[in-house]
Amino acid sequence: QLQASGGGLVQAGGSLRLPCTASGRTFSSYVMAWFRQAPGKEREFVATITWSAGTTSYADSVKGRFTVSRDKTKKMVYLQMNSLKSEDTAVYSCAAGHTRYINNYRTAQEYSNWGQGTEVTVSS
Repeated sequence: QLQASGGGLVQAGGSLRLPCTASGRTFSSYVMAWFRQAPGKEREFVATITWSAGTTSYADSVKGRFTVSRDKTKKMVYLQMNSLKSEDTAVYSCAAGHTRYINNYRTAQEYSNWGQGTEVTVSS
């Protein structure tokens, strides 16, 4: 139901946009999120957006550089990443969780739907 793509190799300071296809259900009561996992590290929260209102939230490490958005008509979620740094290198995954069941939107375990990740490598 979720599929992230758009990853690749980019130089530090560059930009990438990651699309996430959301299909198979209605997401009107869902929170959509991006998480990432760097080699040897735990999965960490990147950004969220509520499907209905478009309310966003970001990790401090990406605030001001990354922008999350969604297109209801196309059923897509996007992560625009600018001013990329080497520490942004990770596998990025999109996730969805019903607002009824999410208490802490920064916690990966609270999301019930996950897509296959896409790898982003930032060279310094």
